[in-house]
Amino acid sequence: MYRGFLFDLDGTLVDSLAVVESAWSQWGQQQGIAAEEILAFIHGKQAITSLRHFLPHADETTLREEFLWLEHLESTTIEGIIALPGARELLSFLNEQQIPWAIVTSSSLPVATARYQVLNLPLPEVFITAEQVAQGKPYPDPYLLGAKQLNLAPETCVVVEDALAGIQSGLAAGCSVVAVNTQHGSEHLSPTYRLSALTELTISIEPNGFTLN
Repeated sequence: MYRGFLFDLDGTLVDSLAVVESAWSQWGQQQGIAAEEILAFIHGKQAITSLRHFLPHADETTLREEFLWLEHLESTTIEGIIALPGARELLSFLNEQQIPWAIVTSSSLPVATARYQVLNLPLPEVFITAEQVAQGKPYPDPYLLGAKQLNLAPETCVVVEDALAGIQSGLAAGCSVVAVNTQHGSEHLSPTYRLSALTELTISIEPNGFTLN
């Protein structure tokens, strides 16, 4: 029996893959780092985590400058961003049934807001972004904070995720996890459910919450 949902944003509710990969590929070209190497690492993680990985000897001032460059590019490039199939209908259904839900993203507030607003999706009660947690995905902090702000115990929340780091984060937080649109490399994980699309998610309303079928 569950009480609420915690949704990742990019790759789960929103298709922004082309924008993300274009921005990071441009950055990699400037740094002399192959795009393939970068794209194999970044998904589901905070930008600052990826920057520290690829620039291990950079000082904080340099990392901040690189972060702001990427953030500006990603928050101002919105062409081609679309809602994934079933996202709008699912969020509207949750609102109709008064089921609490939150968005828990590794993106910064400017980037997440830009992508979300352009699609005019239902607004979340809680919106967790990178600035709000000390440790991002795959650590449990983001989803623990999302559950806390919904006033729900983590074990009563369903995390919906596409990325390896996000699935790990949800499981570490003690939530049930629906893996959807999953990336290569997540096969060794054991989420509670695996779906190929949000449209496959079936929710049964019960007196004290809901179940998934």
